[in-house]
Amino acid sequence: MTKNSKVRIIPLGGVDGIGMNITVLEYENDIIVIDCGVSFPENDMLGVDLVIPDITYLQKNADKVRGIILTHGHEDHIGAVPYFLKQIKTNIYGTRLTLGILEGKLSEHGMLKSSTLIEIKAGEKTDFGSFSVEYVHVNHSIPDAVALYISTPVGKIFHTGDFKIDFTPIGSRPIDLGRIADIGNKGVKVLMCDSTNAERPGYTASEKTLAASFDRIFYNLEKRVVIATFSSNVHRVQQIINYSVKYNRKVAITGRSMLNVIKAASRLGYIDIPDGLIIDITDMKRYSPNQLTLITTGSQGEPMSALYRMAFGEHPTISLGANDLVILSASAIPGNEKLITKIVNELCKRGVEVINDSNEVHVTGHACCEEIKLIHSLVKAEYFIPVHGEYKHLTRHAALAKELGMDGSHIFIPEAGKVLELSKRGIRVNGSVEAGQIMVDGYGIGDVGSVVLRDRKHLSEDGIIIVVANIDTENRELLSPPEIVSRGFVYVKESEALMDELGSTSAKIIYKYLDKGVTDMGTLKNKLKDELGSVVYSKIKRNPMILPIFTKTVV
Repeated sequence: MTKNSKVRIIPLGGVDGIGMNITVLEYENDIIVIDCGVSFPENDMLGVDLVIPDITYLQKNADKVRGIILTHGHEDHIGAVPYFLKQIKTNIYGTRLTLGILEGKLSEHGMLKSSTLIEIKAGEKTDFGSFSVEYVHVNHSIPDAVALYISTPVGKIFHTGDFKIDFTPIGSRPIDLGRIADIGNKGVKVLMCDSTNAERPGYTASEKTLAASFDRIFYNLEKRVVIATFSSNVHRVQQIINYSVKYNRKVAITGRSMLNVIKAASRLGYIDIPDGLIIDITDMKRYSPNQLTLITTGSQGEPMSALYRMAFGEHPTISLGANDLVILSASAIPGNEKLITKIVNELCKRGVEVINDSNEVHVTGHACCEEIKLIHSLVKAEYFIPVHGEYKHLTRHAALAKELGMDGSHIFIPEAGKVLELSKRGIRVNGSVEAGQIMVDGYGIGDVGSVVLRDRKHLSEDGIIIVVANIDTENRELLSPPEIVSRGFVYVKESEALMDELGSTSAKIIYKYLDKGVTDMGTLKNKLKDELGSVVYSKIKRNPMILPIFTKTVV
């Protein structure tokens, strides 16, 4: 180690909004990557399926990458791993359930056999060149979550991952506060801590507090129970199964992600499912409503989810009505409120009883303020970097650290691509690397950018007019009147006069520039787009996309 040795901390995602968590630690010729998640498209990302992090910087330094360490199995932490491995071959380290869920994703991409997955356990350590990482057990809304205690040549880093403090967790042990206290007593240079619930006062409720709610709901209920929750919330699924068993209900499961996670969790022993309890959804008609529980995806109102299709009568097998009770066992991710309200309204129209009180049927998997304060107090870090959450959560967490007595100059709110250099003397911001979002649309990765999205938005709002013309450039004339084709602009059968007028106007514009000696096709197209667009707007106050298609004839 030289006198000026530095560890570079580079967030490539997960700091400008929910999801796409990925952080890079680099020291000389060694790089480790913490998590590699996806986020889901925002409303203006028309046609986009997923958003993954831009790993251009890692591709340029692929020979340095020693591995990806996964803190837990949620989509926003593991979902982009298959896309990462298509670009950079490296080992993946994760706990048993995390890797079990990831195996399903890699299988879908045809990459399982070519991938190296290495199981880790809380309490173990792994060396990655200049880095040494110890895995520390924490509680979250999915089993097998870990924090990372990272030894570097310039100091120790403690990264909480996503966590909560649950003293009565289901199927697990409480967070290892004793080990975290030991780590703090040994001296920690940097704390990187989950900020998702930094705005919420108090403590996060234990998952076990939902037991009374589920017992009350299932007791003497004559209706079929349909529960939508996050597919990865294995503890929640276990509670649903427990109360279905208690009240003699069979359980059916629908939704691809739900089926995949429950299959992996059951195979690995994280869910206890009695023999004969699970039935196929096609067999539900053999049972009365009070003998059935249906576990499904769609708690966020996702348009392609199983619950959405049920609510709108589009599910091939299941129809909902007055004999159903639908429970949305999740809180709304910011931005999804309208989608959830839309589903609830449709369910109510069908006479379905709906429980959508997140305080009654859901507890969060993230620490609230008092738990966050406890971690800060135990770790006693010299410097602090808030992670995981929207920017407002990061800033609130920074303020919380100041309230606990930390000097504001020792707190750094990260930005995607901004490099934080950690040395024996402290932390400083030093430059940036390429970072951001890569949009996935079908099999296309990165071929949808801001220009394509702009065009899609334009098409969705005002439609398109296509002008087809055959031009004799030698004699500077049109060989036939321009043909006007439109989609999403006006209903052609009721607007024939307008379409005829646009055709004649197009001809006049083309002749005007041909007469001026303009025969370059690109120039002609641009002139037609500008002038025809002005004419359309003056008549009906719309701005459709105008696409000229010219064939050039030389006699």
